Amino acid sequence: MTRTPLRPLARILDARARGENPKVIERENIRKRHEDMKDRARARAEGRLLVLGLFFFCAFSVVGVRMGMLATSEAQEPLASAPGAAIAMQRANVVDREGRILATNLDTYSVYAQPPLMIDPVAAADQLVAIFPDLEKERLVKDFTGNRKFLWIKKRISPEQKQAVHDIGDPGILFGPREMRLYPNGRLAAHILGGSGFGREGVSAAEVIGVAGVEKQFDDYLRDPANGNKPLQLSLDLTIQAAVEQVLYGGMKIMNAKGASAVLMNAHTGEVVSAASLPSFDPNDRPRPPTSGFDPSDSPLFNRYVQGVYELGSVFKIFTAAQAVELGLVNSNTIIDTSGPMKIGRFPIGEFNGKNYGKISVADVIVHSSNRGTGRLALQIGSQRQQDFLNALGMFDPTPFEIVEAKGGAPLKPKKWGELSTVTISYGHGLSTSPMHLAAGYATIANGGHYVSPTILRQNGPQYGPRVMSQGTARQAQKMLRKVVTDGTASFGEVKGYDVAGKTGTADKPKPRGGYYDDKVIATFATIFPAYDPQYVLIVTLDEPSILAYGEKRRTAGWTAVPVAAELIGRVAPLLGLRPRLEPEAGAAITLTSN
Repeated sequence: MTRTPLRPLARILDARARGENPKVIERENIRKRHEDMKDRARARAEGRLLVLGLFFFCAFSVVGVRMGMLATSEAQEPLASAPGAAIAMQRANVVDREGRILATNLDTYSVYAQPPLMIDPVAAADQLVAIFPDLEKERLVKDFTGNRKFLWIKKRISPEQKQAVHDIGDPGILFGPREMRLYPNGRLAAHILGGSGFGREGVSAAEVIGVAGVEKQFDDYLRDPANGNKPLQLSLDLTIQAAVEQVLYGGMKIMNAKGASAVLMNAHTGEVVSAASLPSFDPNDRPRPPTSGFDPSDSPLFNRYVQGVYELGSVFKIFTAAQAVELGLVNSNTIIDTSGPMKIGRFPIGEFNGKNYGKISVADVIVHSSNRGTGRLALQIGSQRQQDFLNALGMFDPTPFEIVEAKGGAPLKPKKWGELSTVTISYGHGLSTSPMHLAAGYATIANGGHYVSPTILRQNGPQYGPRVMSQGTARQAQKMLRKVVTDGTASFGEVKGYDVAGKTGTADKPKPRGGYYDDKVIATFATIFPAYDPQYVLIVTLDEPSILAYGEKRRTAGWTAVPVAAELIGRVAPLLGLRPRLEPEAGAAITLTSN
């Protein structure tokens, strides 16, 4: 800063020359200097006051905002002194192929206690037991009067229960918000959805995790906030699923079966439009798994169409015939000698009820369900080629169906695949697979020869996999299956207008410790429809069916599984958008008459 002298020499000399007093100049300069000094000091003071004012304003604003947040927030249970990851509460919906809700979320409450804050623990325990009868009064009193600082009373309560607990009026009983998983359709598609439970929990949040079915298979997707709560869309059709479960339940009861399953699959896309396993359960109140020592299939949690690995019997015969045709060994009209005796080593190969069909065509081998006929075809095919063909149909590995239970449905193969296994597997004994495996196999025939993976996710158009057989072979197999319904063991399977084609299979049920039951079977009907333009595959399986007809007990698939499948097709085919093809009745005509 330039400092101005108080007595500038030039001005002093000039003032003396004019006879003026030089001291006036000095006093004037001193006055100006002091005024400049005061102005600068005032500016510094004002700047400091402004900065200090802004600092206090910001500080009081932060304190005010924080106090407001604390006043409006819920009390939280102290879980740990160290910071942890936040609990993810949101979970995406699950919807069917038309966007209808299968699984969603519902806001509810939990109730917990802080015993040090309670006024009358004994009275509170009395009233809580009256609201929740499953609680034990003695246990509550012990917890309320002990040293515990916190305990859960109920993880999930209804609005009515919340009001009743609120009316107790004890300040030590508090509520925390919860988000629970809701399955609005109850038991419908229970084995597909699976169910959910709570993972990590706090007072004001709980982590909902999948425990079975698609809820567990797609748990990461459903919980991922990056998906923007975009729902998981399944291939299931809710309306068709309801019809299938209703008809299947009625059929199971009429046929006195222990259990039943049905798989309805699009033969071109692999989409499973409906899948049912009975008995079922409500995923809103999922039962506990059975304790050890019980047959897993006795539990309603058991998923029969993927976990149920059975010898499915004669439904496998069409695969043997199709492979023989594909290899050029035979065609549908080739004559096969099915007469006996036939032995593989020391083991005789017989027919159902000791029948002898003699020399018949390959098509009639399937129509009459001849064990010896398919056995002789299998011997021509050979063990290694048979294994390669069945492996291409997906019969050796768990199905890729997207529910966690499918991984447990691994087929059971013979340890030594010799000549005997080649023959018995040709007619469905010695190789155990699930109904879902069978659906994929029959879809290969229905769609013209391509393997299609069964899927629970909605697809956009056909999803053809590797070609397993030629289109010509598939067409011959379709005609054989159609003949089974028109002329063979599945005559009860005809549905007017839809030309059902299929194959029956009745297999003795194995005992847990080896051998087979004499009076227990697994009855299966595997169908494709409509036969003139195959679109869908339906597999119906009954566990231990038995019905009294014409004075005799009937257990075979033709008497049990076939009528149930026919009723199912008649019910769901219109829902699938399939128009019936009706032929004019004989004698029907249009007559022109005059007025």
